[in-house]
Amino acid sequence: MTDDTLPQDLADEIRARVFDEGFIRLTQSLRREGTPFRISLRPVRLKGESFFQAEMTDGGQTQVRNLSEGAARKGLEQILAQKGKRDLHLVTAAGDLHVRITKKGRPLVARGKPKTTASGAAAPMPEQTHDRAKNQPLNAFDATALLRVLGLADDRGALKASMRGKYDQVNALLRAVEPLLPEAPPARYTVIDCGCGKAYLTLALHRYLTLAKGWPNVCVVGIDRNAGVVESARQMAADLGIEDEVTFQACAIAEAKLPDAPDLVMSLHACDTATDDALLAAITHRARSILCVPCCQHELHHALTGGGPMRAVLRHGILRERLADLLTDTFRAQVLRIRGYRARVMEFVSQEATGRNILIRAERGLRPGLGEALAEYQALCAFWGVEPYIGRALGLNAGQDGREEA
Repeated sequence: MTDDTLPQDLADEIRARVFDEGFIRLTQSLRREGTPFRISLRPVRLKGESFFQAEMTDGGQTQVRNLSEGAARKGLEQILAQKGKRDLHLVTAAGDLHVRITKKGRPLVARGKPKTTASGAAAPMPEQTHDRAKNQPLNAFDATALLRVLGLADDRGALKASMRGKYDQVNALLRAVEPLLPEAPPARYTVIDCGCGKAYLTLALHRYLTLAKGWPNVCVVGIDRNAGVVESARQMAADLGIEDEVTFQACAIAEAKLPDAPDLVMSLHACDTATDDALLAAITHRARSILCVPCCQHELHHALTGGGPMRAVLRHGILRERLADLLTDTFRAQVLRIRGYRARVMEFVSQEATGRNILIRAERGLRPGLGEALAEYQALCAFWGVEPYIGRALGLNAGQDGREEA
């Protein structure tokens, strides 16, 4: 039988540090009786007196209680006595302690350095108030270990100034995913990340769904042609203790071995027609939903030849480039519509964070049809004198059969 109790030495260390003057916060996330459960404990001052504030979220219901030290000690023992797969994170001025108990009962321990200022002096203690952090997806759970592994935070758990843009972008993408998620926790949820690169979103989405949402069985597959970044992503998953739940394939998207009917297919900044390959994979495998952030779109840049009265636009390089970008994403959204998806094209983050801030979000739900939607698509192709890669691959361009395979 697996022994998934917290090791005695770690439990004793946590007891001592929680009631030390340098204590900042303790958080534990797990599933209790099949329901997501999260509890945090932190010191607060109310009307000049010291208390411990316990915030408990059980199955989506949140309760907050202010406890005396005696009650807090009893509550701490209940936290330490929990069993099963869970994450426990202790934040103190003397350094952080993160403990992850895996499904097999193995404790994975990570420690942070003491908090100091730039001069090397001990960092001042934060005020013990009720102020809440900015409402960001990565604040909905204890993301310290994730941010460290991704390189967004330093050894003390502080966000690196140089990585603020990437941090904001990951939060924006998690917010963009939210409308595509089912309301009730599914028995299993499968995500495919095409062109995953350094796996920022791949790993962040898994942590968000399992720790913030409390979903019990989330399977994420990352695909990238670069064997080096895939190996790095595998190591990061191992460092987080989720290598069995987040896996990676080093290959082209078209060569990947994917499950049928994945719940979500993502593509974040896959270059040029790799974005189309991701959409093709989603359509072919009948993904329930799609989240796509296109990158550079070179395919149509030199192919544009028509335009009628708008042909003058093509004489100017920067205008031709921007037009090619807009047309490429227009064709993609229209193809999704043809193949039975409700597609929306929107901005997902400010231009200051990234110039490539267009997002295509789609859900399967329309009846696939070739009538008006296909006619619009082919008319637009004829007007600009192009045959888009994605349409050619699906047989939608003029002169092709265009019928959806069974």
